[in-house]
Amino acid sequence: MPTHVALLRGINVGGRNRVAMAELRSVVTSLAHTDVATYIQSGNVVFTSPESDTTAIAAALERAIAESLSARPRVVVLSCDELSQVVAANPYPDETNHKCLHVVFTSEQIEPDQLATIAAAAQRAADKGSRDEATVFGRTLFLHTPDGLGRSELAAQLARAGGPLAATGSATVRNWATVTKLLAMCRA
Repeated sequence: MPTHVALLRGINVGGRNRVAMAELRSVVTSLAHTDVATYIQSGNVVFTSPESDTTAIAAALERAIAESLSARPRVVVLSCDELSQVVAANPYPDETNHKCLHVVFTSEQIEPDQLATIAAAAQRAADKGSRDEATVFGRTLFLHTPDGLGRSELAAQLARAGGPLAATGSATVRNWATVTKLLAMCRA
């Protein structure tokens, strides 16, 4: 059976959308997924499923979580193979500080208009002296922030309305340490 990773957006952040990992595992198991494991409290779930349509899995998880846990996070689901491709595509392999490399996972392919938004945000950040960089790979955005994500001008630009990090979007961010740990869990 294929292994998948579900990434929940915006749970257990600032006291909002509180979701216990044991309860989350229970919800995922209730959908007939097996080998369910969570990683840290930010909504990372690894599981096996006979279903291969990641969009359908994400939609079912969103509904089940809303019904069972009174939280409404957006969910992005990737197959283990997709996650492996993301890790292999890392355009910043020399970055040794995992807190300076983040991956923005989106539920859909990043479209040309979004690419233009990303390029414009990167240019505005560079004009302000930022060393940040962004690279798109399929439905993911690699965000390299050598001075840290919290001080990233590019991340701030991308979080504004219309950017891939906007609060209304269906994207979620993980640091590189989390991404590689989830891949290791998929392969275990």
